[in-house]
Amino acid sequence: MARFVDRVVLHVQAGNGGHGCASVHREKFKPLGGPDGGNGGRGGSVVLVVDAGVHTLLDFHFRPHATATSGRPGMGSNRNGADGEDLILHVPDGTVVLDKDGEMLADLVGPGTEFVIAKGGRGGLGNAALVSKARRAPGFALLGEEGDQGDVVLELKSVADVGLVGFPSAGKSSLISVLSAAKPKIADYPFTTLAPNLGVVEAGETTYTIADVPGLIPGASDGKGLGLDFLRHLERCAVLAHVVDCATMDPGRDPVSDVDALEAELAAYTPALAADTGLGDLAERPRIVVLNKADVPEAAELADFVKPEFEKRGWPVYIISAVARTGLRELSFALARMVEEYRAAHPKETQRRPIIRPVQAKERDFSVSPDPATPGAFVVRGTKPERWIRQTQFDNDEAVGFLADRLARLGVEDELLRLGAEPGAQVTIGPVTFDWEPQTPAGTDVLLSGRGTDARLEQNERIGAKERKFARRVRRGLEAHAEDDADQGGDAGR
Repeated sequence: MARFVDRVVLHVQAGNGGHGCASVHREKFKPLGGPDGGNGGRGGSVVLVVDAGVHTLLDFHFRPHATATSGRPGMGSNRNGADGEDLILHVPDGTVVLDKDGEMLADLVGPGTEFVIAKGGRGGLGNAALVSKARRAPGFALLGEEGDQGDVVLELKSVADVGLVGFPSAGKSSLISVLSAAKPKIADYPFTTLAPNLGVVEAGETTYTIADVPGLIPGASDGKGLGLDFLRHLERCAVLAHVVDCATMDPGRDPVSDVDALEAELAAYTPALAADTGLGDLAERPRIVVLNKADVPEAAELADFVKPEFEKRGWPVYIISAVARTGLRELSFALARMVEEYRAAHPKETQRRPIIRPVQAKERDFSVSPDPATPGAFVVRGTKPERWIRQTQFDNDEAVGFLADRLARLGVEDELLRLGAEPGAQVTIGPVTFDWEPQTPAGTDVLLSGRGTDARLEQNERIGAKERKFARRVRRGLEAHAEDDADQGGDAGR
């Protein structure tokens, strides 16, 4: 049996970027081949694309994990790694993307609309791309970045011009089946409709879509019954049609009280897309009242009796019978006129060419602040420093020296000095914490040394932890010998 799923949680993982390659060209009779390490490939992204042939989120219900492929590492002979393939996920028209906190990220309307929910990581540069005037033969390469990962919520909100509103068993499914070619499930028990049904109606030269959504009961705005599953699919509808059962035998129910209960639920529900659709709250949408089941004599009399009550509210009223197919033509053309009035008042925006404007450079791409957890320590935050940390091979001194040069050019060194950082102070950038050494002449010409080393890091005159520990042991030993000599001198005096 086919299932309709209109809300899923999707776990996405973009591909990681490939690492750069540190290689030196070796060929007979060419002793100075130079660096030839290629760049790593870009990681694949996870992309949502609206597909007119997809009508449900069922595929993501059974396969909630989406992972794109990673980029390949670079190789010698200037061979770049292959890029990872983007993972294309086809979603139905009207899909809304939310983050884990419920904030809307994208509203996907219109076939072909795309949205990148997880961006692939950048590939690391090989040593051939790191050659500069100061570094003629880099002995290191940059690491690839990790791709984005996280959880997103996909919600499907039907895209229709007219939404049918009514209690369960009010005849909404029967009405859409006779107005259009839709074939919804029709039965004589409540909540027959468990999934929205869309139909296309032609009235003269006007073509519009109509949505039959699950039935509404009091308390739906708080999630009672099918509640939010019903109201969610009305957010995009420009016209709401109250379908009223005039032949109901339930005690305490009548057409006027039914419409009042529906209006109370519509007023209590706040559409999440109100600002994006431009339609406003559900309580402000144009209304039309459809008094159904007029083929029953008692229902026809009741419809004639309550019709003036709805007309006083300024709503058009139509008495029909979906079973006997009476009054449908007038209703169809009335809905077409209301849809045309909406379209005239809200013309579709013509697609414009994107305008690319230069982004103003910020005065500073980082910030340095004291670490509240450790006295005398500092935390450096910023997109560039954190990205550079992820790209660095910390087991390679030359790569660490290159990182120091980049941070010095950015101004991190000067900012630490301005804030009074002492030598050996702990500095945290992203997931890495290190001891800051201002004596290291970062940003100056690199001294020639072996591949993978940096002579500047070997010029550190500060005493390391091992040396301090050894000196402490020696000092304690000397103090112990001095105490023994003093004791022996006292015994000799006695």
